[in-house]
Amino acid sequence: MTSLLEAVRAHAVAHAVTHAGAAGVATTPIPGLMTLTSLAPTEIAHDILRPLVCLVVQGGKHVTQGGRDFAFSAGDSLIITADVPVASRITEASPARPYYSLVLELDLGLVTELSAEMAAARIADPAPVRAEPTDAEVSAAALRLLRLLDRPQALPVLRDQMLRELHYWLLAGRHGSAIRQLGWPDGHAQRVARAVAILRAEFARPVPVARLAAAAGMSLSTFHQHFRAVTTLSPLQFQKQLRLIEARRLMLQEGAAAAGAAFAVGYESVPQFTREYGRMFGLSPARDVKAARDRGGPDETRAVA
Repeated sequence: MTSLLEAVRAHAVAHAVTHAGAAGVATTPIPGLMTLTSLAPTEIAHDILRPLVCLVVQGGKHVTQGGRDFAFSAGDSLIITADVPVASRITEASPARPYYSLVLELDLGLVTELSAEMAAARIADPAPVRAEPTDAEVSAAALRLLRLLDRPQALPVLRDQMLRELHYWLLAGRHGSAIRQLGWPDGHAQRVARAVAILRAEFARPVPVARLAAAAGMSLSTFHQHFRAVTTLSPLQFQKQLRLIEARRLMLQEGAAAAGAAFAVGYESVPQFTREYGRMFGLSPARDVKAARDRGGPDETRAVA
């Protein structure tokens, strides 16, 4: 392990050990920045992730998205450049050597601002998920941001410029051209993101596709085409996955019955909910909850990264 990676790991571990909750997530005073930890390999977790970068500093993880598999470990980064569904699990973790990662949700405002100031770059690969070795400049900027957590008086003064620096190096790195799509004010990614925001906020209610297309400023046919190109799902599939992920959380973490969870997320038919739940998670709601209890408690239902 290089000295730079070791320094990032040491600061991420220190924050995680002090602040992580039961699910292993430790937020920070820096917007969008958190650390994640796990003492053991996990079951598969499902989520629709927001654009983010995940720097793994110890252990390993496996992510599946759109039929593609990504395995990454210490020294690698997972880059997600759109709201996309993923299935993930931590594969390398133990009490003696836990999994640790640093996650930053990308700030679209910063991406837009920096993209306007940087030279144009051709998008070589538009895929929304990728995993590669972490650029040294990204690691160094992440380390400076983590060190700031130990200086609360400096934090409000310096955090914005350090977040800006980290975003700059992400944009300047090997995946910068893909991230830059998020910064085009009238680009497809940002226009689809407006529709995604509506679906995330109102997933439990019927949302006319015409309303989503209008929010994106597109015709219906164009909207369907670009929504699938950005998210890999149709609007209906996207909403369905949001509903099922939330229903699973309600059952596993809050003890809701299957029927109650189904109605809470907008289903009108419990049999339909049961069928679609089984297709997504591989088990019926009742069997899934029982399996989680047999494993010793509520399962982690969010992938995060």
